[in-house]
Amino acid sequence: MAGTCVVHPMDVIKNRMQVHKGKASILDVIGTTFKAEGILSFYSGLTAGLLRQATYTTVRLGIYNQLQDFWKQKYVGRPTFPALAAMAGTAGAMGAFCGTPADVALVRMTIDGRLPVEQRRNYKNVVDAFGRIAKEEGIFALWRGSVATMGRAIVVNISQLATYSQVKHMLATELGLKEGLGLHFGASMISGFVTAFNSMPFDIAKTRIQNMKVIGKPPGMISVIMSIATSEGITALWKGFWPTYCRIGPHTVITLVVNEQLMRLYRTRF
Repeated sequence: MAGTCVVHPMDVIKNRMQVHKGKASILDVIGTTFKAEGILSFYSGLTAGLLRQATYTTVRLGIYNQLQDFWKQKYVGRPTFPALAAMAGTAGAMGAFCGTPADVALVRMTIDGRLPVEQRRNYKNVVDAFGRIAKEEGIFALWRGSVATMGRAIVVNISQLATYSQVKHMLATELGLKEGLGLHFGASMISGFVTAFNSMPFDIAKTRIQNMKVIGKPPGMISVIMSIATSEGITALWKGFWPTYCRIGPHTVITLVVNEQLMRLYRTRF
């Protein structure tokens, strides 16, 4: 949640770039948004963003930390990368399922301002969004795109958490960096870049699916990815990469550094 407060404007820009069918640079989106809606529009959907972190990230980090502790209790030595990847993927999928309702609200609230006035949903906050989605589209619409969200989360968490753990170990052993903020920062920045690149196609598909105004079953993640690649070109799957990295990089650093400090506090005090 601390990370989200810092990087939420990049989430707004990223989501708007991903639903835009033509070409638009990050500066175009920033300028258009600021001119049409004002500076506060870059924090539209913040309540949904905070709730998403309170559900999705709480579950994924909690499960990942617990699985690592379980490994240490049962086996000798640190987990291998495949084991870390399995832990991270499992944690990510479970966290994503819990966080999908807030994710749906987040996508819609951050994009709403760029729509024509008559097409805007005008959710007041995340609670209002939940109530209206359930009433107007059915309760299961809150989990629209959950398969895409879970698929993206598996990729994100393997790229972020497993890569972070592996890179941190490599930096400590190969370069002799000592445990501390410097080591955590370096590992987080590398992890953030890998995460942004690997997750972009899944992230764009998720955003498009969750923003659709359809009743019933939405199209699948793979079909949306194929459709985007066919109609807009393969590079469109990485549309909004830099705002994504500008979001994921600092967010990864803040999240994992805070997580390290909280886990250290927990283990020493409790």
